[in-house]
Amino acid sequence: MPSWGVDAFHGLARFAGLETIEVDGRALQARHVLIATGARPVPLGIPGEELVSTSDAFLELERLPRRIVLIGGGYVAAEFSHLSARAGAEVTILQRAPRLLPNFDHELVGWLMPRFEELGITVETGATVARVERVQDGLIVHASRPGAPDLAVAADLVVHAAGRGPDLDALNLAAGQVTVRDGRLQLNEHLQSVSNPRVYAAGDAAAVGPPLTPVSSHDAKVVAANLLDGPTHRPDYRGVPSVAFTVPSIAAVGLSEDEASRQGLKFRVNAASTPQWFTARRLAERVYGHKVLIEEGTDRILGAHLVGPHAEEVINLFGLAIRHGLTAADLRSTMFAYPTGASDVGYML
Repeated sequence: MPSWGVDAFHGLARFAGLETIEVDGRALQARHVLIATGARPVPLGIPGEELVSTSDAFLELERLPRRIVLIGGGYVAAEFSHLSARAGAEVTILQRAPRLLPNFDHELVGWLMPRFEELGITVETGATVARVERVQDGLIVHASRPGAPDLAVAADLVVHAAGRGPDLDALNLAAGQVTVRDGRLQLNEHLQSVSNPRVYAAGDAAAVGPPLTPVSSHDAKVVAANLLDGPTHRPDYRGVPSVAFTVPSIAAVGLSEDEASRQGLKFRVNAASTPQWFTARRLAERVYGHKVLIEEGTDRILGAHLVGPHAEEVINLFGLAIRHGLTAADLRSTMFAYPTGASDVGYML
């Protein structure tokens, strides 16, 4: 795009100095540098790790293997297991933690778990993967469980779903005097390096806000504004919804009960499992529930946790309320189209 004054360089970029970036042997001088390299799977640190596929590679498969093992129990494991099982694969999830989807409300996750069982997905919690080995007809994943027999699960494909971290290793950050601690860039409130003010970061590379696509776009706008105006702009992560696209989906925004309690907030919780509501009944969906936290005195929405049909859309309304200070009364007084998922919001409050 010559008319925009943009030069594109294809290759591995790495720091060669405070304001110098090297790309395939070519040195580029920069007044500012933005690190937006995204994330990569965290190392598993087990024998046979090279036999484990990434989630990116899974999405490029031309044919689904018959037996799939997912290492980890977060978003990727939940979503890929539902997708694969519905397509006919035999799926096993090996999760080191006591339950799946630890970033979501435990009670709502409990309401969702029967759907995993109905799909034939085997879920092994408290299972720490020790090694992966190749055998004549595929792979074997070995895992240990405290107080229970070790596991040996046969697979045609093993997928890494145990989390991702900032992709920084190849950048030679030391040459740019960009401080890193525990694998994360040390940034100030403006997404700017604390040790080299020429350098900014955004998205998963910054690892400041939730690891979600809209957050990356938001960070990019903040950094662009800071490049133009100086370091005066800050990201605002209030009311960012998070969704795991299982069937049905599970979604959350704002504070959990534990987080609200730790902050010393006084709140009430409206919670129910309501598969008899028409929104669920018209889709023959038996998994449908909510938990909404409302601050006492102010009537502000502190958090919302949903599972069921349309949760991935309805959660946006609660995100809007949290970000813009709308109250439970504001939402109750709003008339939504019926019968849509949003039409149930008033009953959740």
